Amino acid sequence: MNAVFTNGPAEDNPMIAAGQDAPNEPAGGNIDKIRDILFGSNMRDYEQRFARLEEALKKESSELRDGTRRQLEALEAFVHKELAALEARLNAERDERAESHSRLAAELSGSSTSIFRKIGEMENHEAQAKREIRNDLLQQSKELTDAIRAKGEELIALLERRAQELQFAKTDRAALAGLFNEVALRLNDQFKVSGTD
Repeated sequence: MNAVFTNGPAEDNPMIAAGQDAPNEPAGGNIDKIRDILFGSNMRDYEQRFARLEEALKKESSELRDGTRRQLEALEAFVHKELAALEARLNAERDERAESHSRLAAELSGSSTSIFRKIGEMENHEAQAKREIRNDLLQQSKELTDAIRAKGEELIALLERRAQELQFAKTDRAALAGLFNEVALRLNDQFKVSGTD
C-alpha cells in the first residue's frame, strides 16, 4: 500500500521498478497504470503543491535568513556605534577628570604654599612681637629698677637728714634743760654768776 502512495515517478520506487523489470510479474505494469489512472492527477497536484511549498519555504527561508543577517548587521553596527560613543564619552570623562585632578592638585599646591608662607610670616611676626615685648619688659624693668634705686637713695638721704635733725634736736634739748635749770636756780636765787661778788 505504501508503494502506491509514494511521491515521484514510478522509476524512483525500487519495488515498482523491480516489478517492471521482472518478467515473472506481468501485473506490475498494470498496477502502475491503475495507480496513474486513480491517483495520477492528484499526485501531480500534490507534487506541484509540494514543489510550490518547497519553493515558498526556500524563498521565505532565504528572505528570513537575509532579513536576519541584515538585522544582525544593523544590530552589530548599532552596537559598534554605541560602543564607540561610550568609549568616546569615557575618554572625555577620563580626560576631564584628569584635567580636574591636575587643576585641583595645582590649586592645592598653591594653597599649601600660600598657607606655609602665611604661617612663616605669622611666626616671624610672633617672634618679632616677642622680641619687642621682651625689650619693653627689659626697658620697663630697668626703669623700675632705676626708679626703685632712686627712691631708695632718696629715702636713705631723708632718713640720714632726719637722723641728723633728731641729733641736733637732742642737743638743743640738753641746752634747753640747762637753760631751764638755770632759770630755776635764778628764781630761787641760788644761781650765782661768777664775778658778781
